[in-house]
Amino acid sequence: MSKALGLMSGGLDSTLAAMALMRQGIEVTGISFVTPFFGSGKAEAASKKIGFPLIVRKISDLHLEMVKAPKFGYGRNMNPCIDCHAMMFRLAGEIMQREGFDFLFSGEVLGQRPMSQNANALRSVANYSGYPERVLRPLCARLLPITPMEEQGLVDREQLLDIQGRSRRRQQALAVAWDFPDYPSSGGGCLLTEKGFSNQLRDLLQHDPQASPDDVELLKVGRQFRLSPTAKLVVGRHQADNDHIHALAKEQPKLRCSSFNGPLGLFCGKPEPQDLEKAAAILASYGKGKDEAQVEVLFNSPEQEFELTVAPMPRDLSREMMLS
Repeated sequence: MSKALGLMSGGLDSTLAAMALMRQGIEVTGISFVTPFFGSGKAEAASKKIGFPLIVRKISDLHLEMVKAPKFGYGRNMNPCIDCHAMMFRLAGEIMQREGFDFLFSGEVLGQRPMSQNANALRSVANYSGYPERVLRPLCARLLPITPMEEQGLVDREQLLDIQGRSRRRQQALAVAWDFPDYPSSGGGCLLTEKGFSNQLRDLLQHDPQASPDDVELLKVGRQFRLSPTAKLVVGRHQADNDHIHALAKEQPKLRCSSFNGPLGLFCGKPEPQDLEKAAAILASYGKGKDEAQVEVLFNSPEQEFELTVAPMPRDLSREMMLS
């Protein structure tokens, strides 16, 4: 029995790719990579439902460095899909060699994404991964050149598929026929494909090229305000945001209104003149004292604690600094 290791997002395509191989008796294991931009939740759910083991690997630091300077560039937003797929195949390939898998596979479909899943892009991904002869795309394999795995009889090419294009009708029909009707909806898998998040990430990397995965995690929390080239403010929208800010804060000062209920803020970076006053005024405008003439805002960090008295900033002015 041949053994295959597959890149699993847990979406419909990657799950059907695994099922297509399992239906011809191939032993399938999935691998899901975790970064600040996507997680393993859907893949874990699919592995339990379909019945294949799943390897989960966190690659946050390595992946972020690739996102900062992708060889093949970005898609519509900050999504370096070709570089990302190649990296995941390369990392999976190392596990394949170490643990005795015969080949790698994914749920990529020819022509589903014009820029990253055309024939040239699929070939680039395989070549750049370092394992071009060990990559199989079961959902569109019969539209692609035959692979060594098929020639060697590890996979039956006649049982592979010839899906192409952006329509998902054939995948949806297969999901019903193969008893996987409760598949997750498409989209929403990678934050790098989202315009708003990409704008915030672009701002972060422009002002802090050495940004870490923890800095990226902060982009998912609350409202983001660019105060100056060296400083930014994060303001919670609700209690869950406040809890995340508490968890992610390190040495950065946290801000809270002293006399009125309101959100928690986090000051990030090195302040230029007036940055602390700007931060306090913005925070005050989102609290219960937004209509007061003056509000006291407490700054607290492991090293020091101090208070500033400021006038809440008018919303139209703070919105000019908001990243979205």
